[in-house]
Amino acid sequence: MISENVKNILSTLPQGVLLEAAAKTRTSHEVDQAISAGISIIGENYLQEAEQVIPAVKGRVPVHFIGHLQTRKVKKALELFDMIETVDSIKLAREINKRAAAIDRPMPVLIEINSGREPQKYGVLPEDAEEFLMSFEQMPFVKVQGLMTMGPFTEDTEKARPYFTETARLFKLFSKKNIPWITMRYLSMGMSGTYSVAVEEGANIVRIGTRIFGPRT
Repeated sequence: MISENVKNILSTLPQGVLLEAAAKTRTSHEVDQAISAGISIIGENYLQEAEQVIPAVKGRVPVHFIGHLQTRKVKKALELFDMIETVDSIKLAREINKRAAAIDRPMPVLIEINSGREPQKYGVLPEDAEEFLMSFEQMPFVKVQGLMTMGPFTEDTEKARPYFTETARLFKLFSKKNIPWITMRYLSMGMSGTYSVAVEEGANIVRIGTRIFGPRT
């Protein structure tokens, strides 16, 4: 089932859009099936779960952290992941820079945008994003490579569109500014129910879990 699901999704994605398997609660066997079927990235929400899965997949595809990262867990995250997609505060960015400098390994990251301006969610507000990016000039071991957003949860794909549109607008804006210490390479948006709209709005990474693996048990 997993292999068929992956192939079906890949058949709908334009060239250049990367399929990231959101592997929250999934076993290493399930993740292995997804990789064999052709996914581009594994996304993990929790460090403890990732520690169980990564030994079986490391080196086959990149592994990204897509959950909320606490500063006290940055050191472990740098050991496990190829990218952190959810940088949402100066405090976290500085800790990543410090820990990455200590091991002389620059860390690729995406900036998480709170596109729905939801007070209960993490992320940088759209109106604060440019100022936030400017602070990375002083953090040479944090390599900003794009933006990520979740957007408010909705079953209606069209209701999700404005949040993707807003994040894509920022992505294009920052790309044009040619800020020397950042690269707008990746725009990570869209999940199982909304990825098609996210791609229409410019996403080049889509994070899909249920549609690949089936409902969580």
